[in-house]
Amino acid sequence: MRLSILDQAPISNGKTANEALAASIKLAQTGDDLGYTRYWIAEHHDLPGLACPAPDLILGMIGAQTSRIRIGAGAVLLPHYKPFNVAERYNMLATLFPNRIDLGIGRAPGGSAEASIALSGDFLKQVHQFSDSIDEVLRFLHNSFPKNHMYSKIKPSPVPTYSPEPWLLGTSEKSAILAAEKGLPYVYGHFMSDADGPSIVKQYTKKHSETIVTVSVICAETTDKANELALSSQLWSVQRAKGEGNGRIPSDEEAKSYSFSDEEKETIRKMERKMIIGDPKEVKQQLEQLQLLYQVDEFMLVTITHNYEARAKSYELIANEILADK
Repeated sequence: MRLSILDQAPISNGKTANEALAASIKLAQTGDDLGYTRYWIAEHHDLPGLACPAPDLILGMIGAQTSRIRIGAGAVLLPHYKPFNVAERYNMLATLFPNRIDLGIGRAPGGSAEASIALSGDFLKQVHQFSDSIDEVLRFLHNSFPKNHMYSKIKPSPVPTYSPEPWLLGTSEKSAILAAEKGLPYVYGHFMSDADGPSIVKQYTKKHSETIVTVSVICAETTDKANELALSSQLWSVQRAKGEGNGRIPSDEEAKSYSFSDEEKETIRKMERKMIIGDPKEVKQQLEQLQLLYQVDEFMLVTITHNYEARAKSYELIANEILADK
């Protein structure tokens, strides 16, 4: 089993965006040292609790401070951008950090409707053109426009020795079908979807095999400690759904003292069905169970806790349990 990291650059209550991004760089270094396959950082806009609207900018810093781990976006929200610009930026990263760059592609807005309008004007129009935009990105990366095409004379410079590896991210059967049609490796967001994930991934793997499943995981030395850590991210989700709080990850103390309603408790129970929470052996066991369900070789783990050190420790404990013998 291969393990990777998906980082959403969460900003904890009492912390600044600067501290959150510094913690993200440190997390990538931790993953590099521990044997994780990839470190990807997500793109979000106008969300006060998430610090990264521009993955390519921080990836430049992360690449310079790591040596082995593949790094990339999870994902570039393509409807906001021109394909040529995306190809230029990730070719630049691939030139700086040869054979280490992944280009995850997604179609979500990543923020409010107002932010989408500010970024790309008619976002829905761009979503409708998503399939064609993917084709353009791939042709720019592979320099494969027909000779009579208007773009055949331009290249997204610099042109690296090893092109960025493109992936398509999604949470639905539609995205899996699109990835298969494009011949792209696929990442399924188990932690974001209530759909029948194993069935969706099976549809994709009928034609292609390279698949990653992204899972929400919180690990600690004991199960009780892991559940305590998980409560802050669960409260954060509850508050966001209700439009309450300041958008940042509540502290463990705030989460413990919060009076959850019966409805909110049920919401948390539903969340926990999509999460893996426990000590290292429990986490390993549950990942192995998911592996049997999904029939994949790689999981990408997203971990959100108020305490950045506890988040890094979660990844360390899991690596020591699963990756130590590799």
